[in-house]
Amino acid sequence: MSLFSLMATTYGRNARPVRRSRVLRTPTEEPARPQPRPTVLGIPRALIWGYAGVLLFMIGDGVETSYLPTYFKTGLGFAEAGVGVIFTVYGVTAAAGAFLAGGLSDLWGPRRVMMAGAACWAICHAALLMVAVPAHSYGLILVTYGLRGFGYPLFAYGFMVWIMAGAPERQLGKALGWFWFCFTMGYPVLGSALVSLLKPAIGFYQTLWISLAMIVAGALVVLLLLRERTGFQGLSRGPERVSLPRTVMGCFTVMFTEPRVGMGAVVRLINTTSQFGVWVFMPLFLVDRIGFSAQEWASLLIVMMVSNLACVVLFGALGDRWSRRGTVAWLGGAISAVACLALYYVPEAAGHNYPLVAIAAGALGVGMAGYVPLPPLMTSQAPERKGQIMSAYTLGAGASMALGPLIGTVFIGVIGIGGVMWIYAALHVLSTVLVLRMKTPGPDTAGPDTAEAGAHTSEPAGLLPRR
Repeated sequence: MSLFSLMATTYGRNARPVRRSRVLRTPTEEPARPQPRPTVLGIPRALIWGYAGVLLFMIGDGVETSYLPTYFKTGLGFAEAGVGVIFTVYGVTAAAGAFLAGGLSDLWGPRRVMMAGAACWAICHAALLMVAVPAHSYGLILVTYGLRGFGYPLFAYGFMVWIMAGAPERQLGKALGWFWFCFTMGYPVLGSALVSLLKPAIGFYQTLWISLAMIVAGALVVLLLLRERTGFQGLSRGPERVSLPRTVMGCFTVMFTEPRVGMGAVVRLINTTSQFGVWVFMPLFLVDRIGFSAQEWASLLIVMMVSNLACVVLFGALGDRWSRRGTVAWLGGAISAVACLALYYVPEAAGHNYPLVAIAAGALGVGMAGYVPLPPLMTSQAPERKGQIMSAYTLGAGASMALGPLIGTVFIGVIGIGGVMWIYAALHVLSTVLVLRMKTPGPDTAGPDTAEAGAHTSEPAGLLPRR
């Protein structure tokens, strides 16, 4: 055998295994293509029991909304100022719980946060009914009901963070829309309906025990049936997860280290500021000055909330398909600004014209729904800090409960209800300007949502990163 033949034979024997090795290795080196997660009407199937749990929980939490202040005043004999203090303390703890929900989800995981909220609610409510109310003790009621304020935001907003972490990116808007649908349907709608049915039959005190049963049922649904694994562990992998103080501090600092997150928190603050102000001051205008009855005002609130429920899922889906920034800016901020002015100028011009005023009230409900796609727009600024960013979001939500009435209290005596509605409208215009500046980080920001679309695409399977 010649030297050339020997080299060819040797090369052939050595080359075949290499070629076979490449053929066998190539398929395993290709990254798996992302598989779409199954959904039911836009609700991620893996999270569906969480939505059911939130609905049951918020029904239980909403039972007391329409009658508890009256019960404290007439049933227990507390002064109006004392009742006001009780609900002020409750509002402060609820705002604190809303702020902590995101940061604690980074540290503990959304599931533990939800269970902590449910336990806080159930224990404090049981102490309220078994000890504080029978003793007619103002101090005990102040403590037990005040501490109970931590419960519902930890549970509900803990699940919202779970949605942000576990739902498909392309369907976050629709998934959040269904969250707000369950939240609103449970709290002001079905909760109030339940107490109106049960109170005449069994009394308000016994009805409060039914609310505890609904809370326990909602918590058990989440604990036993919700098995999506993302929420079982802390979401943060960064240094902010080292300790609780650092986690809480990160919830504040993220608004400054990521300025667009701070913008989003301001937009969320504006979102419901006008709503809470309208609830307090519009009856003074429509009932006392225009001549609407209290029942007509109550029905206008129903029109507002029903229009909101009709649009939250729709606008969430629109944000996913069209533009999250555009949906928040034009369907949220712009429509809300026009609706605030219409709520004043329509009755001022048309008088006691219920259909026209109902259209204005419904428009405000629609505008509030337009802000649904805001959370994924905020978390896209720093995806590795979702929990802390959601704390900034919920901080704005909690603060709006105080800011809306505060604006009216300070300015209504100076510029009247019309001037107050102009302030609310101007704030919504400001939210439109701010959200249009919140471009999602990405390689291409030429279009309004090009970076968002880019975030949804995956790297082609055949292109492997260089080592």
